This record gives sequence, C-alpha cells and structure tokens, in this order.
Amino acid sequence: MENSPSIILIKTSSLGDVLHNLPVVADIGKHIPDARIDWVVEESFAPLPMLQPKVNRVIPVAVRRWRKSWWQSRSEMQATCRDLRARHYDLALDTQGLLKSALITRCIPAMRCGFDWKSAREPLASLFYDRTYSVAKNQHAVERNRKLAGLALGYTPQGAPDYGIHTPDLVLPWLPAEPYAVLLHATSRDDKLWDEQNWIALGKHLNQTGKRVVLPWGNEQEKVRSERLCLAIPGAICTPRVNLSEAAAMLGRAHVVIGVDTGLSHLAAALGVPTIGIYTATDPGLTGLYAGKSAVNLGGRNLPPTIADVQATFKQITGHG
Repeated sequence: MENSPSIILIKTSSLGDVLHNLPVVADIGKHIPDARIDWVVEESFAPLPMLQPKVNRVIPVAVRRWRKSWWQSRSEMQATCRDLRARHYDLALDTQGLLKSALITRCIPAMRCGFDWKSAREPLASLFYDRTYSVAKNQHAVERNRKLAGLALGYTPQGAPDYGIHTPDLVLPWLPAEPYAVLLHATSRDDKLWDEQNWIALGKHLNQTGKRVVLPWGNEQEKVRSERLCLAIPGAICTPRVNLSEAAAMLGRAHVVIGVDTGLSHLAAALGVPTIGIYTATDPGLTGLYAGKSAVNLGGRNLPPTIADVQATFKQITGHG
C-alpha cells in the first residue's frame, strides 16, 4: 500500500468480538507504522477501541437500536452512512463477516475487503466486498481476524496477539485497597451460568487466601444474585452499576478475575490480568479466552469445571493457594 494509508476497521459487536479484533490494530501498527486507523463499532462498545492508543477515531453506530425501530431511525442511519461516505479511506476492512457489517462497509468509498463466501459467518456478506480472502474457520477468532487483516494489507502476522490496551486511570472509591478478586457470575444465557454454591465455595476460598471478592452486575436480576452471594462470602463487595470504562478499571487492577463465558472475562484477559474462564455450555476452543498463559479456559459444552479445577488453576496462574 501507499505511504501513510488510511484504514477503517468494521467490527461492531459483541463485546468479546470487539476485543478479539484489537490485536489487528497492534499488527497494523507493527507492519505499517504510519497507518491511520479508524474503527466503526456499536455505540455501547465504543469505549473499547478507545483504549487502544493506535486507534485514531471511533465511529459509533447503533444497529441494535436501529433494528428495534428502523423506520423511526432511518434519518439517523442515513446520516451515519453520509458521514462514512464523506471520509477518505484507502481500505475498509470488515472482520465481522455479517450482513449488518457488510452493509456498513458498503457505505465507505474505499477498497472494501472481507472474508470470502466460505469463510464469512454469513456468506452473503462476501458479495458486498471488492476483495475477499479465504481464512480457515477452525482457528480462534483472534487469529482469523489477524490473518484476514494480513492478507488484505500484505503482511504475515507473527507471534502472540498484542491487545495493546491499558487499564483506564479512573477513581473507583468503592474498590478495596487490599488485593481483590473479581467474580463474573453473570452472562447472557442461563445455560452458561455456574452453580451459585460453587461461587460461594470459591469466594470463601479466595477470602481465606487474603483476597477480597468483588461482585459486579449488569441488571436487576444479576444485582440480586450479587447481593445474595455477598451475604454468603465473608467481606465480599457488591459493586454499584458500572459503565464499560469503569469495568475496565475494576478488572485491570484485580489480582485475578474468574468468570463465565461473558465479554468482561475477555476484557480482563486482554488487559493482561490473570483470568480463568468457566465454560459450561460452549466450547472455548474457537472463542474462549486467548491471551497467553495468564488466561486459562476450564470446562466446555456440558462439562462445567469443578471447584477443585478452579482452585488448582488459581494457584497455578497466581502462585497463591
């Protein structure tokens, strides 16, 4: 590509998928140091690309909100498309491979690149790109994103993924001063949950090792569960409702994070925090935690890990019993 290329990434959602795209930015920065990188992302996840200093500009979209009232939102959709058309980019890279992301990519007057018919999550998306590339599906999402970007931009990604993000410098007065462990018990599907008695036993074990337990939540049902767990775990803290930037600050300062299959577990791993992923209904092989030896996946589809599994892994990655 020509000198100082302008590149726009399209990866709108979900939380874990957005995080899995961050190493693409670091790779581009390594191989094309003078590239200017913008990113189109769902408005609720906009704080995540902002944590990566090589991202020049974040362009929020509201596909989730637009879907609920597309007729009333048409003027906002048109304005977003006009904004994208008015900007100059050399290359638009859709690493999501869905129709919704392909339609956004189509608004951008640039060389539009994405997965080919056999590689895209929704094959029809491939019809909206100028150039398509074959990337095997039987590998982790992080590596699929990296390989697609390398094919489109003319380099070969090497080494471990670099997420390139740092813990936000925010004051959270409710966080304990002593070392703490964050337990992410909440997720979008009930079959991904881990039994509450397991969380209680784990919380008591962490308390015995000198770690305060911090229990965040995202909705009223999760808040009730956090409060219930707090009553059973000595010294545990039920957090206030936090936004994504505050969640990143909380996770980034933790001694360890232990969580079910949820985006915040991936955020903790991306921040370099020792993280244990608990899987009960999904296979972590393709979309599990992916951040080196400090991020460990336990369990799998219909194979929830035991308390002993989690305690042994906690000792392994933190050096504490």
